[in-house]
Amino acid sequence: MARLQTAHTADLDTATLRAARVLLEEVFAGEWTAQDWEHALGGVHALVWEGAELVGHASVVQRRLLHAGQALRTGYVEGVGVRADRRGHGHGAALMEALERVVRGAYQLGALSTTEQAAGFYTARAWTMWRGPSSALTPTGLTRTADDDGGIYVLPLAVPLDRTGELTCDWRDGDLW
Repeated sequence: MARLQTAHTADLDTATLRAARVLLEEVFAGEWTAQDWEHALGGVHALVWEGAELVGHASVVQRRLLHAGQALRTGYVEGVGVRADRRGHGHGAALMEALERVVRGAYQLGALSTTEQAAGFYTARAWTMWRGPSSALTPTGLTRTADDDGGIYVLPLAVPLDRTGELTCDWRDGDLW
């Protein structure tokens, strides 16, 4: 029987955080970096446990995205992964349902970056592709992030959005989106 847990990073013990990091390193097969892990910390984690084994993780952290002259308080989803042998059991949906509840209750916008392979999963959950240009506010100024175009998805809430307009993320080390 699977059990869903939600908790802030500050409320998770070292063993749980270690298990989550190991899980994501396994799920992303060598493409999960220390910076990716850093991006997943400081917010609310959703964890799926089967007995004492962690089989799924996702988190939502606060970021500022700029759009149409507004700095939007954004719940940014990070580190979504389910162990390969446990996929297809609804764990990913349970993780996202928990985080979407947080996003809807605490933020003006939900956002995430995904691969083409996983885009259908998010689209089925009412996340929509951002169709406009993306950029980042970097230490050297506004920098276009064209490689990220088509991979950014948003969960629109109460703020009006022009999904063909520019969307700018705040600065962070590693992958900007």
